[in-house]
Amino acid sequence: MNIGKAIGLEYGPPTRNAFGEALAAVGQENDNLVVIDGDVGNSTRTHYFRDKFPDRFFNLGIAESNMVSVASGLAASGKDVVASSFAAFLLGNAYDQIRMGVAFPQTNVKLVGSHSGISIGEDGPSQMAIEDIALATSLPHFTVLVPADAPSAAAATRALFSFSGPAYLRTGRPKTPVVYPNGVEFTVGKANQLRDGRHATIIACGLMVAAALEAAHHLSQSGIEVRVLDMHTIKPLDEAAVELAARQTGAIVTAEEHVLHGGLGAAVATAVSQTFAVPMRFVGIHNQYAESGEPQDLLTKYGLLPENIVTAVREAVAQKEPS
Repeated sequence: MNIGKAIGLEYGPPTRNAFGEALAAVGQENDNLVVIDGDVGNSTRTHYFRDKFPDRFFNLGIAESNMVSVASGLAASGKDVVASSFAAFLLGNAYDQIRMGVAFPQTNVKLVGSHSGISIGEDGPSQMAIEDIALATSLPHFTVLVPADAPSAAAATRALFSFSGPAYLRTGRPKTPVVYPNGVEFTVGKANQLRDGRHATIIACGLMVAAALEAAHHLSQSGIEVRVLDMHTIKPLDEAAVELAARQTGAIVTAEEHVLHGGLGAAVATAVSQTFAVPMRFVGIHNQYAESGEPQDLLTKYGLLPENIVTAVREAVAQKEPS
C-alpha cells in the first residue's frame, strides 16, 4: 500500500500484531485473563498469549458461535475474557450468541475481530469484514474501538481492560502507516485531534486516518486547511468533538474502510444532525462487496485513497454557507 508515504509516514507492524503483543503483556499482569480463539490464533496473533500462558488459552475450533457462548460462561464465572477470530466470522457467524450471551447480560467479554476491511486483499470477500462496525455498534452496551496503527492498537488493547463490560476491537492484517509514537495515550470515547484547520474537518478511523492526514497535506497546498480527528472509538462516539468541529470548521468529511451504512459516517451524521448541521461527505464502501486483489488495487477501485478524501472535502467546502 502507498497510503501515507507521500507525507513521509513509515509503515509499522499490523494492528493485529500490536494487539497480540499487548494482550500477552496484559496477561503477565492479570492472571484472571483468559483468551479464546477460533482456531486462527496464528493469524489473529492470540498465539503470543497462548505461548506464554497455555493454561489460560482455549482453542474452540472453527465454531465461533460456541466460542462466544463459552466466553460468556467464563465471564459470568468471574473471568476477564478475550475472544478472537476473523472479524467476518466472529460478528457474522456468532451474532445471536453475542447479542444474547454478551450484550444483553452485559458480560465482561472483549471481542477482537482481525482481518477487517478490504485491505486484507487476496483473501477475498468471504473473509473481508466490511459490516462489522455496523453490527457491533448496533448492540446495546457495546464499546467499539478501531485503532489507526500499531501503537494505538496496543494502547486500545490495554484500554479494553480499563472498564467492565462488552467491547469489540477491530484489527487488520496489513502493515499500517505509523501515526502515533509508542506509548501513545488512548482514552476510550475521546477522539484524538492530529491536525488543526479552519475550513473543514476530516473524521477518520483505522487505516483511513493516515489517508486523512495525507489528504489534509495536499489540501493545505491549495489553501484549504483541514482539521483531522482520529475517531478511534466509534461507540461511545465523541459527540463533543464532532459538534466543536462542525461549529468551528463548518464542513465534515468522514473516512472509513467499511460500508457507509451503519459505520463511522452514519454515527457522525447522527451527531451532526442533532447538534450543528453542516455540509457532509462520506468516504467509504458504497453498498457492495469487494473482490480478491492486491490491497492497493482494491483501495483504488473502491475509492479509499487520499485523493478521494480530497475530492470529498472540496465538495463539502463548496457547499458551505458564505461567512
